[in-house]
Amino acid sequence: MKRRTLLTGGTAFAALAATGLGWQLARPQNSIAAEGEFEISLSEAEWRERLSDDQFRVLREEQTERAFTSPLDTEKRKGTFACAGCDLPLYSSETKYDSGTGWPSFYEPLPDAIGTKPDNTLFATRTEVHCRRCGGHLGHVFDDGPQPTGKRYCMNGLAMVFHPDAG
Repeated sequence: MKRRTLLTGGTAFAALAATGLGWQLARPQNSIAAEGEFEISLSEAEWRERLSDDQFRVLREEQTERAFTSPLDTEKRKGTFACAGCDLPLYSSETKYDSGTGWPSFYEPLPDAIGTKPDNTLFATRTEVHCRRCGGHLGHVFDDGPQPTGKRYCMNGLAMVFHPDAG
């Protein structure tokens, strides 16, 4: 797949995040992960104890890691990508592809793994993706991905952990 241009959906944000401004511009500091009832619901102190500072900023404050900084972007082994907050399996390595954006990208989540909501930050309307079990912010989904779905689930590597297949 070709690298996106700055006019393609989501890449202006990628350019800002790549400059290191992603942490500051992605969300206000007091923003929280998806609102609602979730199977796993912890206090802020409990989340801070469970997650690294960077994971907390992404999963609980809906911020974005800098592009091209996550080892999961170049992860090629077979396995499963799970939520770093609650370990719910989210994506199979079979649906991962190189989108050229600098974040791990997938064309399809695992069944019943994610939720979505409108995101009207950064001067555009996007679709935010969160873990359906803990509400942790994962990234965004765009309509410029490969077949068979045409979707690009552009995820923060800090929001996930990778579990390689045994063997």
